[in-house]
Amino acid sequence: MERQFQMKYCLTYLQRCPLIAVLLLVSLLVGCATGPTTNISSFAEKMNFEEPKYQPVPVAPVQNPPVPDIVQSIDLWERIRTGFDISDPEMEIINRHTKQLVDNPTYVKRVLERSSPYLFYIIEEVEAREMPSELALLPFVESAFNPKAVSPAKAAGMWQFMPATGKYFNLKQNMFRDERSDIIKSTRAALDYLQKLYDQFGDWQLALAAYNWGEGSVGRAINKNKAAKLETDYFSLKMPNETKNYVPKLLAYKRIIENPAKYGFTLPKVENHPYFVTLPVTQDIDVDRVITLSEMTREQFLDLNPSFNKPVIMKGFNQEILLPYGKAEIFRDNILTNRMPLTSWTAIKVEKTDSLEKIVANLGLDIHQVREMNSIPKGMKVRTGSSLLVPKMSHNLGDIDYEIAQNGILSLEREYVPVPVVMKCQGKKCVAVPKNLANYQPKHGGNPKAQQLATSKSTATVKKSSNASTGSNKSSVKASPKPNTNSPAKKEATKTQTAKAGNVQVITKSTKLAEKNN
Repeated sequence: MERQFQMKYCLTYLQRCPLIAVLLLVSLLVGCATGPTTNISSFAEKMNFEEPKYQPVPVAPVQNPPVPDIVQSIDLWERIRTGFDISDPEMEIINRHTKQLVDNPTYVKRVLERSSPYLFYIIEEVEAREMPSELALLPFVESAFNPKAVSPAKAAGMWQFMPATGKYFNLKQNMFRDERSDIIKSTRAALDYLQKLYDQFGDWQLALAAYNWGEGSVGRAINKNKAAKLETDYFSLKMPNETKNYVPKLLAYKRIIENPAKYGFTLPKVENHPYFVTLPVTQDIDVDRVITLSEMTREQFLDLNPSFNKPVIMKGFNQEILLPYGKAEIFRDNILTNRMPLTSWTAIKVEKTDSLEKIVANLGLDIHQVREMNSIPKGMKVRTGSSLLVPKMSHNLGDIDYEIAQNGILSLEREYVPVPVVMKCQGKKCVAVPKNLANYQPKHGGNPKAQQLATSKSTATVKKSSNASTGSNKSSVKASPKPNTNSPAKKEATKTQTAKAGNVQVITKSTKLAEKNN
């Protein structure tokens, strides 16, 4: 009876005080929201990793904000469609690029599937900045959503940052890591850049043109059209072909995602929730150890962490590891029972320019292993101030030095070895060549490559001469003449005793005697 009375009293009290009921419900929901998926406290105990802290993006206050809809989109594509806001005019150039995608369904399917791990994070960043969701599709055009892509012009990453632009947006690039390929940092930098361009030009199509062509080039094209009293929109500017087709390519992808059935596509299902979790690194750990402990393939790991240039992930670089949610759980469980060293590599700073053989000999290391790990060709010296990645030694078991991790570079110079030479001359031109090239005969201005090309073929000279007595033309074939070894010019030439390996020293000396002979 007492329990029934208490329960009846509580229910009556809650009916009279609905605010308290709401607060109790909220507290229960908060308690239920805390699950093991994002809790890495036990992982932190083993690795000394800190719990990642959420840093909200500052957003301008909105008056009378609407009540948020609790029902979420079933998949991410629908969420992307609702944010489309860039003009898509009916133009032949856009239709042409759309048709190219329709005619290559295998390629389109491959890049759509490749984008799946990254799209949720990118659209979250785009929406937080209140930008049109078409920008989340830009990596389709830039890199086909390949975060390991490197262009012939040295642009790198999913967003294809050039080295100088990457440095401007604080994307570090050194021998250990290239943040232009970092999923999170390059995405934030790209969106910062696009926002800057939009603020400058006031139009998203022009901002995209500037992202591809450069803001200075777009600005000059606009001024040129203004001077000619022409329109200054994207499709009215005179631009290189690549930039001219840049926005149409993006709009072609937009059309397929907006209405895939119309173009004969079925989009892969992409869940509307995070694909990966971020784990901050607070002590050095080998890439191979992460792969083993997370039970992933190397390809799976590098798809999310393509910026690591070396086999060790360093605490001193303020790095983060991205792992799929399920693999992060496995990694956490395995590292708790791990008894193996987490890293087998360290880095040293070279104090004096020297050959790799001498540097490695002083440390007692395997030269072949160090040469391969640092990609140092034979015949090269390591310059002062360079950093070398080497196996860990008993006297250096700690983490890699912060200064090396942040600013590590590898600078090389050719190791020159003096060799005895002899002079080879023909006419007025002489060449100093190593003694081991005893059969070398200078020709074609003393150019060894031209000489090798000439002697590799069977050549003959056809010379026409006229016979004055008979008035008939005769053709005679003469072999190329041998060099004049008794030329006075040879005797007058200055002889050089030594030359550096890999260089050919050409000496040209004109004398009155040589001129007289000619």
